[in-house]
Amino acid sequence: MTEPADTPSVTAYPPAPWRMVGQLWLSLFRVPDPVDELRPAGVYGVAWVSYEPGSPLTYSELLVARPVRSAQHGRRVSITDIWVDSPASVAGGRELWAIPKDLCDFTLESDYRGPLAHTEWSASAQRRPIAEARFTDVSRAAPRVPFKGGTWQPGIAETDGAERTAELTGSARSLPCRGSWEFAADGPLGWLRGRRQLASFRMSGFRMSFA
Repeated sequence: MTEPADTPSVTAYPPAPWRMVGQLWLSLFRVPDPVDELRPAGVYGVAWVSYEPGSPLTYSELLVARPVRSAQHGRRVSITDIWVDSPASVAGGRELWAIPKDLCDFTLESDYRGPLAHTEWSASAQRRPIAEARFTDVSRAAPRVPFKGGTWQPGIAETDGAERTAELTGSARSLPCRGSWEFAADGPLGWLRGRRQLASFRMSGFRMSFA
């Protein structure tokens, strides 16, 4: 279990559901060997998310998740690593859904030429790099389509060791995109460095309920 760094013991956050709007960039990586007990071999999704005005909280996010399946909960994803720049998001994510959020700093730059978008992200914790990525996409020209899914999380201290699930539904303008990543060799995602990248996607202007 990990504990959030420099997060107040009591932090107010919105009640569930969180109805969020924003942008997401996702790439899939194949990890051929187990990393540890929480990170077995398999396919992992690594995503940057910008939660924008219209959301109950506005913040940036970097997460890593893998698909899981059980007889009780069906197909879901489990978030293994996640950082945000909002203490309220850290507290809510941990206490409501057992999502092990920590704090870090982000940079985000985007420019547009017609439907073409170029985006650059970076994340660092305590001035130490975690990851950088660059994307090119035309997803703003895509039709809006619905999506749904769910998360399953093993228990953490904030849930007294109890596992948690969450449901998400929404819609977005989604298309494949070009993406390139760099993971700091000595950073917390160094285990993704050099892994085979399978595909990348952009969800533009998503509207999502997370409950």
